[in-house]
Amino acid sequence: MEIINKNLTSEIYGFSGIAVNKDYAVTAFKLMDKMWQTIKSNNIKNKGINIWVYEPNENVFAGVELNDMPEANTGLEHKIITLTKYAYYKHIGSYKLIKQAGLNMRDELRGKGFETVFPYVEIYRHWTNDETKLETELLMCLK
Repeated sequence: MEIINKNLTSEIYGFSGIAVNKDYAVTAFKLMDKMWQTIKSNNIKNKGINIWVYEPNENVFAGVELNDMPEANTGLEHKIITLTKYAYYKHIGSYKLIKQAGLNMRDELRGKGFETVFPYVEIYRHWTNDETKLETELLMCLK
């Protein structure tokens, strides 16, 4: 895990929703599926990297960076994420283990005296059928 004190800004397009019963994964997958249907049906060029953003009050956003600004009538929501101080961890392995990796990360940060705040970001890169080689970047905002 690495602590980064450098601005990181990402501009993403997708959909937001409320994680019912705090089931973030189910909500984010539904939002991501809706986003990809919209991207593909409108032939929108993108960077192909799924980005999930967790925010206060069980809000979750599933988005992707685009190559160009989309036309106004796509229905995609626009979100700009700016992190100024955050912890970075690259999880390699099954997506099923990401929740535990995030909890371990938060606990380790608290043990080192850091306070975590929203947003919390997961960036899904390098898809492969071999789930032991999946790469997900976890970005935890620090106060």
